[in-house]
Amino acid sequence: MAKLLGTMATQAASTQSDPDLEAAVWDLEPLLDGEGEAGVEPRLQEALARAQAFATRYAGALAELDGAALREAMQELAGIHELVGRAGTYAALRFAADTAEPANGALLQLVRERATAIETTLLFFELEWAALPDERAEALLGGEGLDFCRHHLRNVRRYREHLLSEPEEKILAEKTLTVASAWTRLFEELTSAIAVELPSPAGEERSAARGAADGRGGEPEKVALDTALSRLMLPDRELRRTAAEAITAALAPGLRTRAFLFNTLLADKATDDRLRRYPHWLAARNLANEASDESVQALIAAVRGRYEIPRRWYRLKARLLGVDRLADYDRMAPVTEDEVTYSFARAREIVLDCYSAFSPELGGLVRRFFDERRIDAPVREAKRGGAFCASAVPSVFPYVMLNYTSRRRDVLTLAHELGHGVHFALAARQGIFHQSTPLTLAETASVFGETIVFGRLLKEDSAPASRLALLAENLEDTIATVFRQVAMNRFEQLVHTARRESGELSVERMGELWLGSQAELLGDSVELTDGYSCWWSYIPHFIGSPGYVYAYAYGQLLALSVYERYLQAGQELVPRYLDLLAAGGSREPERLGEIVGIDLADPGFWDAGLDLVQHQLEDAEEAARAAGRA
Repeated sequence: MAKLLGTMATQAASTQSDPDLEAAVWDLEPLLDGEGEAGVEPRLQEALARAQAFATRYAGALAELDGAALREAMQELAGIHELVGRAGTYAALRFAADTAEPANGALLQLVRERATAIETTLLFFELEWAALPDERAEALLGGEGLDFCRHHLRNVRRYREHLLSEPEEKILAEKTLTVASAWTRLFEELTSAIAVELPSPAGEERSAARGAADGRGGEPEKVALDTALSRLMLPDRELRRTAAEAITAALAPGLRTRAFLFNTLLADKATDDRLRRYPHWLAARNLANEASDESVQALIAAVRGRYEIPRRWYRLKARLLGVDRLADYDRMAPVTEDEVTYSFARAREIVLDCYSAFSPELGGLVRRFFDERRIDAPVREAKRGGAFCASAVPSVFPYVMLNYTSRRRDVLTLAHELGHGVHFALAARQGIFHQSTPLTLAETASVFGETIVFGRLLKEDSAPASRLALLAENLEDTIATVFRQVAMNRFEQLVHTARRESGELSVERMGELWLGSQAELLGDSVELTDGYSCWWSYIPHFIGSPGYVYAYAYGQLLALSVYERYLQAGQELVPRYLDLLAAGGSREPERLGEIVGIDLADPGFWDAGLDLVQHQLEDAEEAARAAGRA
């Protein structure tokens, strides 16, 4: 899962040479045993041949299998998924590294088409498995040797009432290539190509020095959207304002296209939900997350009920910045002149030392990411924005993507994504069916690792202004991950509902719904400018992963609670924490939480987690007083 800081990228092109950073590029060869692109086609062909043989052997015969035969069938399925996973990860990572290269897009599409053919060949198995009587299924699941797939098979049966006939499922699977996945790919290509015209850095420096209101002073330059968004973290307010206006201008030319694309996917999901008998737009996501509708609504209600936390911070931040009221482009501004930078080598040293001090085992895994070139870190033209960790397949070590620009936040992002990485690496022993967790638990290791590194940075920094800056960044990251994500969930709720009730939505209507959800979050603490109404249109989760965003809030609050347990128990918690990561998705979320003493079924759990966020706010307020700024 990619780290989302309010869906606002924190990347900017570094102006200083960093040889260690430039050398940090992926080695994708282990995915295909050194065969490169030539290794994609043979693996897909082998996977399809094995899938066809699997169908010949098992179609219509599942009800007659005994425990040993079911185990053998699942082992063969795992082997097929492994082949497709290797080829798919290779193609996806090549595309992420350079979305503008036509060959990369063509390879990714080839993999998707072949994978769909394999998926449709194997569809019968899950349909027949789901159709078995409960008594028969439980008898089979009680057999020996099924630990690598038992929870997965139980999960498949949870979809029984939402599955269609085999011919219908095949049609929907094949049409996905020319519907949802095609629109998602188009969105990625369109947003990756957005160029924002900004004053040159030299012009900005001259403009800031003389206090010019218009931000002019140098020849304009075109930069990637991620780079422009990072300008919102500059200390000069006029530069932030001009950057925000330039971003709005850059979003405008393709806005109607992206709105049509979004409308189409909203309608497609509504059709899919109707055919599968899902009662509301979020039901399918909740089912995939192994979370009840009630628990998700409890989380969302708890967070919305504590919106005064971010409002209180933004009011204080306005005083720290010397303005009456923040504008939307001020939310990520630094609260001090402190601007600490970190070379990539220094970031590696800090993160590696923190993980190793917590657990030598985790430290060893983190070192592998650097030593085996599993990190792609530099900012490049046409490279996908943001950061993420790709689990690949259990037999291949994971990969991390960054857009590293030497900021302190980038050090924390590195720690965050490596948290995902060690989680995937430890859970690889569970096999391909259980390596990944539901989204609701997917942020546990990433936020935990980031929090450990944050603690180190804070401990080493004694200057009041610098500590204030660090505590402010930490709080703002939490606000972005908890409160902003729930506000974005609210936007999705509004837009999905409106599309289903009123038909195709205009750009203006989408903007109104976006501003309404943001206004509820911010209250009177932040002014929303007119241009901000279109800023929903570059956020990928709305397009490719509807309903995804609330899981960030879920995961952040869970991880903070686990970290609180660590502060209380110390090293005693470490082995249990490693057991949690190594369990992957082999159990229900509630049972996984029990490993580290977390009760996810407790109705008061979310409020307790939000109390921890309140403490972060209070720490930042105290730091402001200590720095003589409050």
